[in-house]
Amino acid sequence: MDDSFYCPGYKTVEDRRIRCHKTIGHGAETFREGIMNSCNPVFIEIGARTGVSDMYKWYKRLGLMEKTGIDIPGEANSIFHKQKAVGEVELATMSFGQSFQITPLQLLRAVCSVVNGGKKITPHFGIKVVSRDGTSVKQLDYEEEDAVVSQETQDTMKELLEAVVAEGGGKNAYIEGYRIGGKTATSEKLPRRSGKYISSFLGFAPANHPKIMALLLIDEPEGVYYGGTIAAPAVRSIFENALPYLGIEPSYQ
Repeated sequence: MDDSFYCPGYKTVEDRRIRCHKTIGHGAETFREGIMNSCNPVFIEIGARTGVSDMYKWYKRLGLMEKTGIDIPGEANSIFHKQKAVGEVELATMSFGQSFQITPLQLLRAVCSVVNGGKKITPHFGIKVVSRDGTSVKQLDYEEEDAVVSQETQDTMKELLEAVVAEGGGKNAYIEGYRIGGKTATSEKLPRRSGKYISSFLGFAPANHPKIMALLLIDEPEGVYYGGTIAAPAVRSIFENALPYLGIEPSYQ
């Protein structure tokens, strides 16, 4: 958490200069600050330390390389480079969420498995089968996988993602009285010279004991395109309505 990093506004990997969204750089940062600032050079350094083999191990463990098994037809799957084809540049861009494709459901499931007690769940719409007269015929069960991440990792990630909303790039999702966790994202669409983006924000609440999670994506926004600026306020609006409806009261004034 307190490891030191430095962001001059870019990171050179092989012959590529990969820029940070803050072109003048964030300067000296801790890991925590790098997450809060959504700083690409910090993520690139973490990716290099992790390595391709362990990166792919975690993609698989979090369910990002398989369908979620949701109970509706036509679910798409992710698209990744073959592991042996990943070089330093690919690893660098993958470390901050580029150079592969996943579905919103896969992302939600992966984050849920980190913040909901370590369980990798099967998302679903069906709860039970009932007859015409309302009699319950069958309760539907769905597979859960325990201990995807350790308790220490869960606690650390919830703390970091709450800090993103309380102090970092996700401030626009903050709701007074509630503990909100979340992460911003701004992804370039191919070809990169098109100047088109997908902006998003994923949030969950309460941050210490999540009961609701939302992911909002804006495809090819016009003008301002940063996820923390345009997607986070929409998630805040969802939570402002959903949290009282679910009976979740503010935890502080």
